[in-house]
This record gives sequence, structure tokens and C-alpha cells, in this order.
Amino acid sequence: MIDNVITAIDRVAAEHPTRVAYDYVGTQYTYAQLKEGSDRLAGFFAETLPEHEPIIVYGGQTFDMVEVFLGLSKSGHAYIPIDTHSPNERITQVQDVAHTPAIIEVAPLPIAVPDVQIIRAPELHEAEKTHAPISSLQHAVVGDDNYYIIFTSGTTGKPKGVQISHDNLLSYVNWNISDFGLKEGVVAMSQPPYSFDLSVMDLYPTLVLGGTLKALPKEVTDNFKTLFATLPKLGLNEWVSTPSFAEIALLDPNFNQDNYPDLTHFLFCGEELVNKTAQELITRFPKATVYNTYGPTETTVAVTGMAITQDIVDQYPRLPIGFAKPDTEIFVVDEQGNQVSAGTEGELMIVGPSVSKGYLNNPEKTAKAFFNVGSQRGYRSGDLATMTEDGMIFYRGRTDFQV
Repeated sequence: MIDNVITAIDRVAAEHPTRVAYDYVGTQYTYAQLKEGSDRLAGFFAETLPEHEPIIVYGGQTFDMVEVFLGLSKSGHAYIPIDTHSPNERITQVQDVAHTPAIIEVAPLPIAVPDVQIIRAPELHEAEKTHAPISSLQHAVVGDDNYYIIFTSGTTGKPKGVQISHDNLLSYVNWNISDFGLKEGVVAMSQPPYSFDLSVMDLYPTLVLGGTLKALPKEVTDNFKTLFATLPKLGLNEWVSTPSFAEIALLDPNFNQDNYPDLTHFLFCGEELVNKTAQELITRFPKATVYNTYGPTETTVAVTGMAITQDIVDQYPRLPIGFAKPDTEIFVVDEQGNQVSAGTEGELMIVGPSVSKGYLNNPEKTAKAFFNVGSQRGYRSGDLATMTEDGMIFYRGRTDFQV
């Protein structure tokens, strides 16, 4: 168990400074570099950004992005990631909701954003080398402060900014590192873009465990020949992706345990894991465990999970999404909000410490989707599900057409 994400990562840097934190297609960065760079950036951000305001960070799958995220966290700012492969109007849509005072250009912005301070890459690189590091973490993000804000797709209207606090993130990370059997020094694939909350599944658990993130940028994943040549060289212990990305990898007949001898964990979220895919992975990777998880962005990455064994595959044509994590209560209700009996379909309600406080600058949508149960926060998922007597949950679709 950890009690602070930022200090846990700094502790790894103090104890194992030369350990590789991030590997970008062969270019390696150590924990010492991550700590020194983020400390210097934090000192720079503390001087140049308005206190406690969330900040948009624009960039791709790079070490600089992670360094900026940590630098912002250490200086008391939440970050709002926007990926370079997003449509241009995405930047405008997010800024229209967030009203951030600044945008950090890890990669060059493709459009002009008026009336906003722009911190460009040369300034960042200068600061991470020469700026005085932040003197203490007394202003760092902690407790109920927002750690990051990830915007939903916005396919049914304006995108919503989901506020995830340090405590929300802590609840998720502690569950991930304790319940999935991940070891210290884990080598994890880092493939989802940082604007997709699935990226958090590999990012923070790996860093607090002193592991290595093996970045798989879009340039690699878009070319199957390059992808199939790259994957076996990564030395992965942990695979984090949507099921559909694993299905692409399974097109390669060489994607098997013989060629990936150290791959022991598959963690899936973001889409339904179908029986056929799970069976294929179990057959090809007899030494690995396949985990199915589920969770809306509003509840911090995932709130249910379980190992999908051969018995589970044989028993259930449509796989379960698992059991609620220990600090979280999940129940199924009918249209009147009454809890339904085991096996009856209804809407999933999620209550616990990883549930968001709500949507940034959107009290109306927040009031519709979130509620309080005593001191705990709850979320109406809009997902249909059934639950067995012992708490195993099966996803059954959406209550509406929201994406």
C-alpha cells in the first residue's frame, strides 16, 4: 500500500536512481532523470503558472509528457492531457469547457489558441535542465485536489471533463498493485494515449512499483509489420490494452508464450473482452493470467476485475467483468432506483473512494450523474448489468446511446 503517488515515485528514484523508468523505442530514461526533470519543471511551473489551476498538456506518447505530468502534480496543478492524434477542434472544445490559463506544448499545437499562455517545448527543455528544483512538496496535489482531468469523447455533445483527485487515483493504484499480482520492477507496455484513461492502468502502478514503461507510439501500432517486429523485443511482463488491440497482436502467429517468455499478465479494460479472444490468449500464453476489468472514466480507470481462467471461459459464453474492488460497493437498480434481485438486469451504480467529484465546470451534468451516500461519492454508470448472489458482475450494454 502507498499513501501518496508522488512521493512513492520519488522514493523509487532515491532508492534505484539508475533504474529505467521509460523506454521510448530504445531511448531510455531513468528514475533519477524523471525526478530531477520533474522537480525542475515543478519549480518553473510554480513561478510561471497561476496557483492550483488545471493546465492542458498537448503531446504524444513520450517521456516528456510523463515528466510534465509529474512536474505539474508537484507544483499543485491538475493536468488535462490532449493527444497529438486528436482532431484540431478537440483542443478548442476542451479549452471552451476548461478555461485553463495555460497550455503546455510538449508537441507543437496545430492551431492557434487565443488568450492563453503557451509554454513551448524549448522553454520546457531549458527549465528541466537549468531551473532551480522545487524546494518542497508542500503545494503538491494531495487528497481531494484534482490530479488529472480527462475529457470524454464528446460524441453525443460537448465533451465532459472528468475530475480525478489524488485520493481517487490512490484508491485505484493501491488496488491495481495489490490485487493483480504485479511485482516490483514490472516491465509494462504503455500503448493507450494519455488522453484515454486506460493509460493510467499502466502509467502509475508501474512507476510506484519501480517498473519500466515500454512506450508503443501510434507510429508503431499503425503499421502491423513494424508492430509485430517491435513487440517481441520489449521484454514485457505486463500487457495493458483494449481487447481489440490484443486481437490485432493475435493476427501474428508468433504472438505466443515461446516468443514472449516473460509475459505473465494481460490487463484489459475499455471494451468488452469476448470469449473467443480470451480463449485464444489462454491457449497461446499458458503461463500468463488474463484479467478482465471494467470501469467508467468517472470512477478512475476500473472498479471491477477478475482472472479469466479456462473454467470461466468454458462456463460463460459472455464473460463476466469481475467483482467490485474491496473499497467499492456496486449494486444494480431498476428504473425506480430500487435494488434488484440477483440475476435481474438493471443499471450499475458505483459507490466508493475512486468515484470522481464530478465534471469540470458542469454542475448540471454532475448533478445528473453523481450522488452521495453518506461520506462516499456515487456514480450512475448508465451501463446495464446483472450480478450473481456472490457479487460477480456481467455487463449487458447501455441504458442509452451515450458513447
